[in-house]
Amino acid sequence: MTVKNKKLTSNKAAKTSAKNIAWDLSELFSGPTDPAIEQKLSAVMARADAFEKEFRGTISVPGGPDAEHVFDMLRESEAIQQDFTKIAYYAHLLFAADTTPELHRGLVSKMDEAESALRNKTLFADLEWLALSDDDAARVAGHPTLQNYRHYLDSARRFKPHTLSEAEERLMNEKDLTGIAAWQRFFSEFSSATKFKVKVAGKMRELNQSEILALFRHPNRATRQAAWQAFYGKLGEHSDVLSFVYDTRFSDHLISGRLRGYENPMQPRNLANEIDESSVKAMLAAVEQNYPVAHRYWKLKAKLMGLKKLELFDQYAPLFNASEKITYDESRKLVLDALNRFSPLFGETAQRFFDGNWIDADPRAGKRGGAFCASVGPEHHPYILVNYNDDMRDAATVAHEIGHGIHGELSRGQSIVNYFPSLPVAETASVFAEMLVFDSMLERITAPDKRLALICGKLEDSFATVFRQTVLTRFEELVYAARAGGRLSAERIGEMWMKANAPYYGKNVNLTAGYERGWSYIPHFINTPFYCYAYAFGELLVLALYGMYRRAKADGTAEEFKRNYTAMLSAASSKSPADLVAMMGIDIHDASFWQVGFDELARLVSDAERLAGKVKKG
Repeated sequence: MTVKNKKLTSNKAAKTSAKNIAWDLSELFSGPTDPAIEQKLSAVMARADAFEKEFRGTISVPGGPDAEHVFDMLRESEAIQQDFTKIAYYAHLLFAADTTPELHRGLVSKMDEAESALRNKTLFADLEWLALSDDDAARVAGHPTLQNYRHYLDSARRFKPHTLSEAEERLMNEKDLTGIAAWQRFFSEFSSATKFKVKVAGKMRELNQSEILALFRHPNRATRQAAWQAFYGKLGEHSDVLSFVYDTRFSDHLISGRLRGYENPMQPRNLANEIDESSVKAMLAAVEQNYPVAHRYWKLKAKLMGLKKLELFDQYAPLFNASEKITYDESRKLVLDALNRFSPLFGETAQRFFDGNWIDADPRAGKRGGAFCASVGPEHHPYILVNYNDDMRDAATVAHEIGHGIHGELSRGQSIVNYFPSLPVAETASVFAEMLVFDSMLERITAPDKRLALICGKLEDSFATVFRQTVLTRFEELVYAARAGGRLSAERIGEMWMKANAPYYGKNVNLTAGYERGWSYIPHFINTPFYCYAYAFGELLVLALYGMYRRAKADGTAEEFKRNYTAMLSAASSKSPADLVAMMGIDIHDASFWQVGFDELARLVSDAERLAGKVKKG
């Protein structure tokens, strides 16, 4: 994008200690034009053709197939999947690091088409497995030869009532290329290309999405307000385009759900998460019942800021100008120290991410916003992307993604079908790592105002993960119910967004003008419908686990806790979420389980209220 106003500062000139901190993808391929990419892709497709010739018609047979034959089929299927995953992840990692080159876009598009073709070639195996009777499938899956695949084979059958014929499944896969997959790519490219003009410290700057969102945490209230107006003002300029993209996503999901016979729009996510609907409803209800915990905090923060009522652009404001800058190198030392204190294994694993250039942290122009950890599969280490802007929250984000990376590394003992954790437990290691770093930081601070600022920051992050993600889920429920009646305008979507948010913020936070467009930049709604409740699940689970860890340290059983926790992470998706957390002695069907996490949040709010009294007294 060419900027005519020379006074504007581009993202390339943004000052950050993470400048030039970029990942090294050469372990995958040497570059987007590496001939090995095409060679590997051709080999994968040829192997898929051979797979079809060998196994088609051999799974869905009277009485069921031999367990050894299913084992051979699964091993070959995994080998094909791992080889393709390497190529596809490379393309998407290139694109995330720089969304602007047409070469990167073209490679992603090519991989998406190849993935669709590959799914169609190997689809028969899944369908033949689902076609078996329950008795035959149980007999085969229960054979000792398939012990490591038992959960995978059993859990796959939960989709049996919602699976179409092979011809129909092929059509669904192919139409997605120019359907929802195309809209997802468009949204990602559009978001990455959008720039926001805002005055900071007297200078007009042009920022990308991650940079302007970082200004919502700026210590200067006028700067926060200006960033708010610039951000939502620009989103408003594109409201027609964005609402069309979102409306199309809502419609596509409803159509797919109707064709597959799902009872409601959330059901496919619940099945994928291996969480029963009653557990999800119980958790969401528990979150909403605990909104008063957030209301207590909003009231306290308004008082500390000398305001009668917070504006939304105040909710993440640092207190007492205690928001200290932290360089990327300092955050590295902080994270490694906290993880090493918990477990040398965790510290050593995290060290490899920094030493091996497995992290991309520079918030440069064209780079995708936000943060993620991409686990390529058991044959390769994960890669981490963050946009590091030198504040304490960025350090917490590094800890979060390193936690994901540790989870990925510990899971490499699994085969690929058991490697990727389901969403409800996918955030366990990441949030736990954040908690370790938080406690480590708190131990080092004695000044009441700085301790209070740190606790408030942690509460705000936890609220964003538990309460806000529940709001996002309730919003999705509203829009899907409304979309069943016809196309949704930006104004109608905005109304439902505000309706979902109001109970969370209560009477102590004003829903500042512009926030009616707050739905229009959230990629989860586009990429993974109903993803967000898994964040709340994961945060509450970790709060409960961390409470267990604190008690274990007090009673001398910390080493046992660490062994069980490491074993749970290493199991990856070889067990259901309920069975995984049962390894820690937790029953997710117990309603009191959810309240343990809220009790931890309430404890932190009480700590903040006590510290506020000390700060007030000077």
